[in-house]
Amino acid sequence: MEYNTQRTQLHMPEYGRIIQQLVERCKELPTKEERSEMAMAIIDFMGQRNPQLRDEENYKHKLWDHLFILAEYDLDVDSPYPFPTREQLAEKPKRMEYPKLQGDFKFYGKSILQLIDKAIELEPGDEKEALIEVIANNMKKSYNVYNKEHVTDDVIFRHLKELSENRLDLTGIESLEKSKIYYTSNNNSRNNNSNNGRNNNTRNNSNTSNNKDQTNKRRHNNNHKNRK
Repeated sequence: MEYNTQRTQLHMPEYGRIIQQLVERCKELPTKEERSEMAMAIIDFMGQRNPQLRDEENYKHKLWDHLFILAEYDLDVDSPYPFPTREQLAEKPKRMEYPKLQGDFKFYGKSILQLIDKAIELEPGDEKEALIEVIANNMKKSYNVYNKEHVTDDVIFRHLKELSENRLDLTGIESLEKSKIYYTSNNNSRNNNSNNGRNNNTRNNSNTSNNKDQTNKRRHNNNHKNRK
């Protein structure tokens, strides 16, 4: 009986012992043409054993890299991709840098800075003004949540102007409540309230007419009985 401790170490256990034995057999073939043909068959078999790799980008390239790792970086075959080296795979990835937010305004978040850049790119008009007002409203919410205190609109306008390097300016608006967005939302709520009022009046009128019909039916029945 042959124990696993007596076998060669699995370089990639997710592929199993069978694929590693096939790779070892491929290395023993005498000609490069034979080795290349068997390597292609092994690649197809590896793809079948790990179908989840097909959803990834350049999965074929990854399979060829895995084949070379299974062969311990010693496989002379024709490959559509360059084989990696031990040094390349052992190299540590570069450290990712965190996005740098501007000074004391980090509580506004990266999304606010992206929206500001987008607003700067827009041509002057209603769309740009609406986006600036949306940015200011979100800045006010972020400020209140982070600092847990009420902030006046002029502070938000000053911060917006500074973050946009003086390219976005809302100082001409007295307050956010007097902006177009506020009036639009209020008008929508008024329309909804008026519609609800109309619906309630319609229901009341229908209920009243139903009650009148029922009362008239009772009177008619009583009069008929009295005549008898």
